Amino acid sequence: MTTIKKKISLSGKGIHSGLPVNLVIKPSKKHGIFFKRIDLPNSDVIAASFDNVGETKMRNTTIGKTDSAHVQTIEHLMAALFLSGIDSALIEIDGPETPILDGSAAEFYKAFMQAGVTDGKLSRIIVKKEVIAYAKDMLKELSWKQRLKLKFYNFLSGRKTDGFVKLSPGDNGLDITATLIYPEKIIGAQTYRYCFDGTKKSVNDFVKNIAKARTFGKYSEWEYLKAHGMGRGADETNVIALNDKGDGTLNELLWKDEFVRHKIIDALGDMFTSGGFIVGKLESYKGSHALNNVVLKKLFSNPHNYDIIKGK
Repeated sequence: MTTIKKKISLSGKGIHSGLPVNLVIKPSKKHGIFFKRIDLPNSDVIAASFDNVGETKMRNTTIGKTDSAHVQTIEHLMAALFLSGIDSALIEIDGPETPILDGSAAEFYKAFMQAGVTDGKLSRIIVKKEVIAYAKDMLKELSWKQRLKLKFYNFLSGRKTDGFVKLSPGDNGLDITATLIYPEKIIGAQTYRYCFDGTKKSVNDFVKNIAKARTFGKYSEWEYLKAHGMGRGADETNVIALNDKGDGTLNELLWKDEFVRHKIIDALGDMFTSGGFIVGKLESYKGSHALNNVVLKKLFSNPHNYDIIKGK
């Protein structure tokens, strides 16, 4: 079990809600990452676990019940916790969504390093049998309203819901290969591979080549997203904004393939809702937060699919 040495305070705004939000991350002797909505009287702690992910997870990962106490957009924070080796913390938050900060995982990770981390090792979840989540599996978990919204959004954007996320055995840590295929020329087809094996070298690789990759969206889609309660806090300081033609961006890219590098952050954060360090190969083809969640549910649906080596 590993936690931070001292509490951390961070403030910003939610990328979807647009509301100001403050969070305090505290050391914890209880195993697990837990959120506490301090703006809601008498609310229970909310476990950041795959089996507690709410319905609204198409463009973010939400934990808790969406009609009561919940926290949205935890994936960048979760990725930073994972790379820092922190599996135990209490996160007090005064709103429904974590702050987006600069749209990446870099500022969260920097805060953890400044606070310091106690000695310990994450539990390892060894993938023994292949599991795969297809788009049809994800759609089954959505309400008819969500499916309708997704269909309309795909119509506007020219995208298709035909991806998959696969977990299979592997012994080199969490070996992720992510592929994006977007109709926008500035993105097109992009593939990126990253392997986290717990070594300092793999952590440095993340910090140098992935941590600062930002979330992205098409400027012309913002009005639609805002009308549906999303993207209200998005601006050029926290999002890569694609122009209306889709052949350029309104702000400068850090890498030409920054889009798919950000998907590595999303995948790392979502996989950490497993509660440990997944050891295996993760292939994400046109993946999403919803598909990441479904593949974890499939993994843990059968004890023959995995082994767990407890951390220290």
